[in-house]
Amino acid sequence: MKILVINCGSSSLKYQLIDSETENVLAKGLCERIGIEGGSLTHQAAGKEKITLKKEMPEHTTAVQMVIEALTDKEHGVIASLDEIGAVGHRIVHGGEKFAGSVIITKEVVQAIEECCDLAPLHNPANLIGIRSCEEIMPDVPQAAVFDTAFHQTMPEKAYLYGLPYEYYEKYKVRRYGFHGTSHDFVSARAAAMLGKDRNDLRIIVCHLGNGASISAVKYGKSVDTSMGLTPLEGLIMGTRCGDLDPAIVGFIGEKEHLSYQEMSDVMNKKSGVLGMSGISSDFRDLGEAAAAGNERAKMTLEAYAYRAAKYIGAYTAAMGGVDVIAFTAGVGENNCAVRSMIGSYLEFLGTTIDEEKNSLRGEELILSTPESRVCVMVVPTNEELAIARETLRLVCERR
Repeated sequence: MKILVINCGSSSLKYQLIDSETENVLAKGLCERIGIEGGSLTHQAAGKEKITLKKEMPEHTTAVQMVIEALTDKEHGVIASLDEIGAVGHRIVHGGEKFAGSVIITKEVVQAIEECCDLAPLHNPANLIGIRSCEEIMPDVPQAAVFDTAFHQTMPEKAYLYGLPYEYYEKYKVRRYGFHGTSHDFVSARAAAMLGKDRNDLRIIVCHLGNGASISAVKYGKSVDTSMGLTPLEGLIMGTRCGDLDPAIVGFIGEKEHLSYQEMSDVMNKKSGVLGMSGISSDFRDLGEAAAAGNERAKMTLEAYAYRAAKYIGAYTAAMGGVDVIAFTAGVGENNCAVRSMIGSYLEFLGTTIDEEKNSLRGEELILSTPESRVCVMVVPTNEELAIARETLRLVCERR
């Protein structure tokens, strides 16, 4: 079965077409500037040159139609017709407490996703647009929803409740949800498989370090804590997000700078993190180059980033009563040797030792720790699209 995996943003649409039998990516691409002047689709079929098509996309339905046309194009496509797509899997950012796993999309599921829009106003509405667009173009093709929050629904109350009046949880479901769940699930399972062990026998800390970043504690196969909260803003210092801070800062700076809450939210989500701290970039490659050239703010920013990550690793080691595996993943975790080394320098108290020669490698599965290390430190490239395709296949097969 060929499965189309879709990740819709407010003005973008990422996609992959995956052969579920071989798990090969047949084609992938990105639609940008949907609803904005200057729209384009970048498409690449396996073994072929990448192409870019300039075309206005007033709404997501047009973008989905362009994706189908690219996939079926005689020169650049990989399928003869729409009939070859057996199912569509959608990444849905927020499922609230309603979903502890992936589901086949029905009217009831769509309604439940709509009810979570208050919790993810920038993401869920766009995800719903993607679902409806596919339904319009492919009405008979089954669709699945795979939730970023689902894997973390195993967290106990002591981990997900905030120190706020309980009525806010009862009335508005204000609690920690966590995100990147598909990645944390995939990476923890793959790390166990690489070691030839059962995930249910291991305590694993997954460090999903990218422009958006989160760390999770996976104890015997279940997420018991994670760094992101009600929204993806909490936790680590990220590309443009501030992560943890004293809540009083919001009102303090807002009053001093005459900023509304919405304007402060924009500062915390889009102008902070390593971008705001360094004043250089949200791209860690730029920071690394600046630090190597002697830029002190760049050095300080990278040190703060590594320090915050190490603190979470220490906290989750305590929460699980120990740790067997620490796995780095995502753009920074898979490719930034310097950041991995900086974080690793804080972990000597765990009895970890890193093989710096192995740590110089990028973007591949490997064990970074030396044989005598008491904790296994690994790099496990994430593959959220493949995880979504696997879940979609499972659900479609179960329904038959």
